[in-house]
Amino acid sequence: MSTTTTLTTIKHFINGAETAGAGDRSQPVYNPATGAVSATLRLANRADLDATVAAAKAAAEKWGDFSLAKRTAVLFKFRELVASHVDELAALITAEHGKVISDAKGEIGRGLEVIEFACGIPQLLKGDYSDQVSTGIDVFSFREPLGVVAGITPFNFPVMVPLWMAPMAIATGNAFILKPSERDPSASMLLAKLWKQAGLPDGVFQVLHGDKETVDGLLTHPDVDGISFVGSTPIAKYVHETATKHGKRVQALGGAKNHAIIMPDADLDNAADHLAAAAFGSAGERCMAISVAVAVGDAAELLVKKVEERALAVKVKNGTEPDAEMGPVITPASKERIVRIVTEAEAAGAAMVVDGRDLVVPGHEEGFWVGPTVIDHVKTEMTAYTEEIFGPVLVVVRVEDLDEGIKLINSNPYGNGTAIFTSSGANARKFQRSVTVGMVGINVPLPVPVAYHSFGGRKASLFGDKHIYGPEGVSFYTRGKVVTSRWPEPTHASGASYNFPSN
Repeated sequence: MSTTTTLTTIKHFINGAETAGAGDRSQPVYNPATGAVSATLRLANRADLDATVAAAKAAAEKWGDFSLAKRTAVLFKFRELVASHVDELAALITAEHGKVISDAKGEIGRGLEVIEFACGIPQLLKGDYSDQVSTGIDVFSFREPLGVVAGITPFNFPVMVPLWMAPMAIATGNAFILKPSERDPSASMLLAKLWKQAGLPDGVFQVLHGDKETVDGLLTHPDVDGISFVGSTPIAKYVHETATKHGKRVQALGGAKNHAIIMPDADLDNAADHLAAAAFGSAGERCMAISVAVAVGDAAELLVKKVEERALAVKVKNGTEPDAEMGPVITPASKERIVRIVTEAEAAGAAMVVDGRDLVVPGHEEGFWVGPTVIDHVKTEMTAYTEEIFGPVLVVVRVEDLDEGIKLINSNPYGNGTAIFTSSGANARKFQRSVTVGMVGINVPLPVPVAYHSFGGRKASLFGDKHIYGPEGVSFYTRGKVVTSRWPEPTHASGASYNFPSN
């Protein structure tokens, strides 16, 4: 007897309800650990986009007039709902992304930090007041929401990155449209339901699934006022150029090639532990992953040996298993690209220290697996150095001293994150002041700022002048307004002049 399995259909969330939309296109969603199709995702067409933006525009006009007290009440409730659904959200992330459950819970925790920061929006939106700037005249300033804003988010953090954007946008009075990655969309739908349960009015948070057609529609739609994007550098550049051309405010965070300098005076066991975790955690699919170890002088030989030991010990399994430390990569195409780049490095003369190209996980032979990989003696002209690999690959570049390491980092086109491992305060201070990188770690491999600072790189890692979340997030999602006010007494109402006003 034959049996059939009905796949789950993932719909949009428009104006407070799940809807299949008018679009007739769809695509499969996979479980990367098994290679099996887990769901069918509905893709939006132009009618769906227009309906979503129209609902957002209507909702923004009302939500922007809500008191700060009412907005904050929704945010506090949303924070509690997300915290109580961590297990469910993490399971959705692992099923569609592949990262291990503990890592999935970690990204939700960082997202919760941003919600908590946004709960302080009454303090964050306080304006300035200047009394009696001229006789009988006062000046005050405040910030207003943009209106309708959209977030285009990547597959690697399907909860954290939307939570970098949406709470800030909503707290400041905007309506927010989320276009999540097509590869792992389910967590976004649960977030939408939690926003509604928290009391957010319909249309203030919506989820629209789609591909390039939907992205281009958001970038060019006349009623979308701002775009937040996180993804690869070529697409970030395209998003910035296209949306800016159409008069929108844009923050577009791109790719990275993050270096960690390891000095001979560093605790090499500590450095190796953190390098392995930063390179292989989440299968290296992080824009803040350390992908280049810059070994200085005598540190190189022993460091490579210690990293090799740790790479070989990583437990690569289905992310649902309790002891799993690393899961699969996101797609077969991603695996093929990673393998190609590693093979090119080997052919160009680099030394394969740990080779993860042929990893097979028993019972999951159809999954998209690449094991931890360490490549030594990498040269800067190799694709393993020039390209963002976005996989569990750590390349080792050897330099003679700190100055050479800093020069190497500063000559790289990316400028997202970097780190130094050292026991010298002088080396650390020289490094932090000299590198042209937006986020710097001192004995910290993944220097992702806490929510009350802002996240963002430099050079080809950021397009636009505003970083994401934190104080710059408040600034991005609002516009300033300055009011000059005069309330003369009836007996002194005259005094008009053709001259430019002064005191």
